[in-house]
Amino acid sequence: MEHVDSVVIGSGFGGSVAAYRLAEAGHEVVLLERGQPYPPGSFPRSPRQMGRAFWDPSEGLYGMFDVWSFKGCDSVVSSGLGGGSLIYANVLLRKDERWFVHDEKGPDGGHRPWPITRADLDPHYDVVEEMMGATPYPLDRAPFDDTPKTHAMQDAAAELGLHCSLPPLAVSFAAQPGGAPGLSLPIVDAGYGNLHGVGRRTCKLCGECDIGCNEGSKNSLDHTYLSAAKYHGADIRTSREVKAIRPRPGGGYEVDYVHHTDLTAKKSRPPVRTMSCDRLVLGAGTYGTTFLLLRSRAAFPGLSDALGTRFCGNGDLLTFLLKAKDRNRVRPLDAARGPVITSAIRLPDELDGVPGAGRGAYIEDGGYPGFADWMLQGLDFGNEIERAVKFLWNRFTEFFRDAPDTNLSKELSDLIGDGALTVSSLPLLGMGRDTADGRLDLRDGRLAADWTTRTSEAHFNRVRRTMQGIADVLGAEYADNPMWFRKRVITVHPLGGAPMGDHPGEGVCDAFGEVFGFPGLYIADGAAMPGPVGPNPSLTIAAQADRMATRLLEGVPARRGAGAVMVSVPDDTGAEPVGGTGSPEGTGHGSAYGLESGSRGGVGGSSAAVSGRTSLSFTEEMKGFVTYGVTDPRTGELAAGRRRLSFRLTITAADADRFLAEPEHTARAEGWIDADGRGGRRPVQQGTFNLFVADGAEDRRLMKYRLYFTDGEDRPRTLSGHKNVLHGPPTRIWPDTSTLYVRLLEGHVAEEDESGAAVVAAGVLHIQLADFARQLTTFRTSGPGGAASLIRFGRFFAGELWEVYGPDSH
Repeated sequence: MEHVDSVVIGSGFGGSVAAYRLAEAGHEVVLLERGQPYPPGSFPRSPRQMGRAFWDPSEGLYGMFDVWSFKGCDSVVSSGLGGGSLIYANVLLRKDERWFVHDEKGPDGGHRPWPITRADLDPHYDVVEEMMGATPYPLDRAPFDDTPKTHAMQDAAAELGLHCSLPPLAVSFAAQPGGAPGLSLPIVDAGYGNLHGVGRRTCKLCGECDIGCNEGSKNSLDHTYLSAAKYHGADIRTSREVKAIRPRPGGGYEVDYVHHTDLTAKKSRPPVRTMSCDRLVLGAGTYGTTFLLLRSRAAFPGLSDALGTRFCGNGDLLTFLLKAKDRNRVRPLDAARGPVITSAIRLPDELDGVPGAGRGAYIEDGGYPGFADWMLQGLDFGNEIERAVKFLWNRFTEFFRDAPDTNLSKELSDLIGDGALTVSSLPLLGMGRDTADGRLDLRDGRLAADWTTRTSEAHFNRVRRTMQGIADVLGAEYADNPMWFRKRVITVHPLGGAPMGDHPGEGVCDAFGEVFGFPGLYIADGAAMPGPVGPNPSLTIAAQADRMATRLLEGVPARRGAGAVMVSVPDDTGAEPVGGTGSPEGTGHGSAYGLESGSRGGVGGSSAAVSGRTSLSFTEEMKGFVTYGVTDPRTGELAAGRRRLSFRLTITAADADRFLAEPEHTARAEGWIDADGRGGRRPVQQGTFNLFVADGAEDRRLMKYRLYFTDGEDRPRTLSGHKNVLHGPPTRIWPDTSTLYVRLLEGHVAEEDESGAAVVAAGVLHIQLADFARQLTTFRTSGPGGAASLIRFGRFFAGELWEVYGPDSH
C-alpha cells in the first residue's frame, strides 16, 4: 500500500491552501482531485461542449458543473483542479468583525457559535489576499471606467443611503502587481511558475468568470496555490475520486479512491485503490466532505453527533432587474461587460449597532457572458438567440430531473423572453446571514438535505425589498428568480455539515479544523463553517485553512524537501540541529514560509522541545534593496541598478532559558531568501540569529544574522547582516531595530572568516510597520512553562533596550 505523510482530498479553497502550506514546509503531500485540469483556453463554450460540462460519472460526464437538488434549495458547485475557484466570481471579502456570533440562539433553541474571531483570521486573510492577488476593480482607469453596471450600483446605493464598495477581486487587471491595468496584456508568471504551462492574459471584460476564464485572467487556485504547491513538490493527481476514508490500525488514515481514466465511459467501474497517510485533510467541499464522513461514519466511532448539522446556503438569492430606463430612455446596464461582480452594497446588521436592521447582507452586481459571442459558436443558429438560450437552459435543467417541481425551462425561457439578457438588464446576487438550521444526511446512499427558507424568511424578504429599491432607482422592472414562487433558492455557497465548535457536543472539529477524537484528521473547507459567513465565503475558508495549516505544522516536523542537507549547529549554541528541506529526520521546516510575501502569522514552535526545555519562536520578514558589485550597505541601498532582496525567517530558540542566559543569545533561523534576478526564492540551508550581542561599547548591541543559501546557479552564498542598536534618544528604537545592514558573500562563510571573504552585494533591509505588527502575533512556545518563558523574554528585550536607549546615569 502506498503511504505518504499527508493526503489532501479536494483542490478548492481549503484543500489547495493546505496542500501548499504542507508542501512548502517540506512534507510529502499527495492531493487527490476528482475533476480535470482546465488550462486557459480549455473551458467549454459551445452548446455541445456545455451539454457535457456536468459531473455525473455514471452517465459518462466528467465536467466542471456539479449540480445538486435538495429539499428547499438547489446548488451548483465545481469539479476540477482548482475547485470552486474555477467558477466563482472572484470576490475576496472578509467576514465582518461583529458577525462572528458567539452566543446566538437559533430557531431550534441551539446556539450557533463561531469559536474563532476576526482577530484570529486577520493575519491569514492578509497572506491569502496577497497570494490571490486581491485588487479592487480599477473603475477610475480607462477603459475600465466604461462599466455601466458598476456606476448604476453606486448610483442606487447613494440614493438608498447604503454603502457601496469595489470589493477585492482575484483577477489580474495588470500584467504584474503594481503595474498599469490594461486589456488582454500578457501576465508575468509568479516565481513559482504555472502548473498548466500555458500563458495567461489580463481581463478583457467578457463576463465569463462563472463558466471558466479562458484568458487565465482569474487568479484561480490552479494559477496560485496549486502551482506553488507543485513547485514545492506536492504530488497533484487529477481524476481521482475518493470513495471512503477510515482510521489506519496503528495510527494515521486510509483512503479508498478510483482513478477515472476513460472520461467518456458510462457507468464505468474502475478498480478501487487504497493509500495510507499520517495526516488526512478533507477539502472536498461542503457536500463532498460531509458525504465522505457520513458514508464512512461506521469507521469513526465516537464521531460527533454534530455531523450533518448547521447546513445553510449563506443566504444566497438571485434576482433580475429588467428593462432599466432613464427618463423614458433605455438605460444601458450591460451586464456582459466587466467581471461578473464588480461592486457590493452592504446591508448593516443589528450587530453593527443598527437597531431593527436584522441580519446583515450583501447585494452584488451580476454578469453573464456575451451570449451572442459564445452560445452560437459551432452552430448555425443565425439570429435565433432565444433558441440557443433555451437549448442551454434545457440542458442545464435536465440535471434537476430527479427532484420534484424543478423543471424550470418554461419559466426561464419566459424570463429570458422578457429581456433578462438585454443591455438594459442586470442580475443581482444577494447573500448574508441566513439561519444555519439545515441538515445533511444519507438517504439510500445519496446525500440529502433538509433545509427551508422559512426560518430565514426575514433575511430573504429584506434582501428582496432592497433589490426592489435598486430597481426603482434605476427605472427597472424587478423579477424574482423563477424558483422563488416555490420558495426555493439556488446557492453557490453551501456551508456547514461538519461544523467547528468548542467541544464535540457543539461541533465535529475544533477551532483549528482538527476532528475531535481523531488526531491528524482535519477539515479545511466550507463544511467546517458553523454558520453563514455573510459575504462571499471563499476568502474566509482559505484563511481558516491557512490557520489550520499553521497549527498542524507547529508540532509536525518535515521529512522531505528540495535537496538541502542536514547541517548541525554546534551544541553550545542552545539550538537544536537544523532539519534542512532534504533532511529525513529534520526537526525544522526548512523553507516553511514559501512563496507569498505577506506575513504568515507564524508556524512557531516548529521543533519539538527537548524534554524539560521550553522552546520559543517567532517569524520575521524584511525587505529592501542590494546592489551587486558594491561592498558598503548604505551605498548598495540607493545605488542605480539596485535589486530587491527579502527574507522571511522563523527564529527558534530550542531552550528559551539557555537562549536568554548565554551572552551570544543564539537561535536557529530557518526560512527563505528572495534575491530578485539571482535565483528568486531560495531556502535557507543553515542559519543563526543573535539577539543583543555586546559589541565593544557598553551602550551598543548588535542583532546578527548569518544565513547560508545557494543562488540560482547553485553557487553557495552567505547573507551576513546586523542591526546596529546604538545609544541615542528613544525615537531611535524603531529605526535601529528595524534596519538590517547586509552583505552577500561568496561561499558559506563563518563569522571568523568573514574579513577575507569576497563580497558579492551589499544593501539594507527594513521591517515594514504592518509586518512588525503581524510579527508580534507569531510568538509561540512549546514545552513546560510557555507563558512564563514569554514573559522572561519580554523583560529581557525591554531591559536591553533600556540599557541602550535609557537616560545616562551621570
